[in-house]
Amino acid sequence: MTGHGSERPAYELVAELERTLGDPAAGTGPFSHAETVEHEERDALPPGAVDLLRSWEFPRYLVPEEFGGRLRNLEHLFLLTRSLSRRNLTVAVMFGSTLLAINPVWLWGDEEQRARVAQGIIGGDLACFAVSEPDHGSDLGTNETTAVPDGDGYLLTGEKWPVGNATRGRFVIVYAAVEGSGSSLLLVDKEHLTQGTWTNRPFVRTVGLRGHDLSGITFQATRVPGDVMLGRSGAGLVEILQVLQITRTAIGALSIGTMDSALRIALRYAHERRLYGKEIYHLPVVRRHLLNAHLDLLIAECTALPVARSLSVVPSRLSLWSSVVKYLVPTLGEGVMEEIARVLGARSYLREGVASGIFQKLQRDHAIASIFEGTTHVNLHNIAVQLPAVARLAARPPAGGQEVLRQLFDLSEEAPVWHPAGRSLRLTNGSEDEITRGWDPAAAEACEIAERELPASEADALVKVIGEFSARRTTFYARLAEDYVDAASTRAQDLAAEHCVHHAAASCLYTWLYSFEGERASEGGTGWLVLVLQRLLQRLDRTVELDEGHLSRLETLVLSGLDGPEYFSLRTVRAAAGAAGG
Repeated sequence: MTGHGSERPAYELVAELERTLGDPAAGTGPFSHAETVEHEERDALPPGAVDLLRSWEFPRYLVPEEFGGRLRNLEHLFLLTRSLSRRNLTVAVMFGSTLLAINPVWLWGDEEQRARVAQGIIGGDLACFAVSEPDHGSDLGTNETTAVPDGDGYLLTGEKWPVGNATRGRFVIVYAAVEGSGSSLLLVDKEHLTQGTWTNRPFVRTVGLRGHDLSGITFQATRVPGDVMLGRSGAGLVEILQVLQITRTAIGALSIGTMDSALRIALRYAHERRLYGKEIYHLPVVRRHLLNAHLDLLIAECTALPVARSLSVVPSRLSLWSSVVKYLVPTLGEGVMEEIARVLGARSYLREGVASGIFQKLQRDHAIASIFEGTTHVNLHNIAVQLPAVARLAARPPAGGQEVLRQLFDLSEEAPVWHPAGRSLRLTNGSEDEITRGWDPAAAEACEIAERELPASEADALVKVIGEFSARRTTFYARLAEDYVDAASTRAQDLAAEHCVHHAAASCLYTWLYSFEGERASEGGTGWLVLVLQRLLQRLDRTVELDEGHLSRLETLVLSGLDGPEYFSLRTVRAAAGAAGG
């Protein structure tokens, strides 16, 4: 298929993909809920689903422009993946596993390696990231797979398991201990291997993602060429830690897409199901669950999308920010799934009925989001390690921070083109964190805007919630700067989780400042910000209540977008506010 290219704005691409995949509630087609569930029961993907994506040339968006693909930046791929994820997370993960595997090629590969992989991926080949081992899991310091020099190549021996796409993938990025060099990443092409010297392990039976190729691969003195090394010899562990920063961020798209699908299903059900003489939507508790879910989806988008843009703007910040996204967004998604399950009640437990029984698949599939690319605890530990340096300078806005924030949060502008370079990624942020360190000047600016532009009731609500966050933030970072906390302790995990709330609150505030400049004074243009900040405060203080007046306006917006062509997002909030103001 032709007619769509890298030069088109991201949301035009999303709209085209949405039309191609169709309405999942329609009942027919490889991405319909009905066919997805039918084949899920057989541990299979719907026939034609992957072919449809390949005909649309989705794999081209895994390959950067400079290597012949259509990937302009991570924001583009994030938005496309979100559309795919709200239909079938298993298919999205298949391509996500490929993205994880080939990013080291874009970052550290030589010209020939990049060209070969790009050609293969564009042609429909898959790839896998063979790092985990049966006895070691995420213990990357223990690596029993070896590569021994043999003439002008290596003999590769070892077993990697479990690995996404290990069987279906052509390209295998292998983490191996190279004799005389140390652990390195090797680009192995199955098409160049001698048959009989390697085997695949059977697919693992999983709770969710049924039909996904989660299997293993075993090398038995497999001869590989001498030009398989990716980047510097012995730098494998560092390269893994760096490349995970990209896919940790991208996983947010899987989670947000699932939230959107679940919320849409529950909203329709709540208006179709009648109890006690009326639609259950009118039951206060049902309404609360649905509106809470929508607020959490907006928070997740405010948090994740700017970090996706940061790969093109300030990639050195990803070591911290990607872990914030990887912890907070799936956690919000888990909460949304719980809210929706309460709305569906007994029907959330059925494998048929409401939306063809897709909700049980959404629940099972989404559970992987907190496990991929480092568990919740691993990411909280990574945040905790970096918190002392951030806390010491938390009260000092960084030089040039405002321009960085505008590039990250002004969603009316496309993110810059990504030019992959391994040297741009770091293992730690140091003290550099424009998102949390920029809070004080942004809060002051927001309060000035509120007093100058907003109706009194709206201005008062915004100034109040910003003041509450400012007070908590000052106390939180001051305490962190003064006290030593062991990053491995449970207290450090709790502090890291609270930091994520402050990061998310700042992200919501910047989104309003930079992306809602023309809509702030319109109906709904500021109320959503008051609500998401109040919702985040509830994570720190259960006694905080949401403003009912703003909830009613948000409710109107949510319902108006239920049957629209776009998913629930900040963009739809902004469009509705703009229409109200116009």
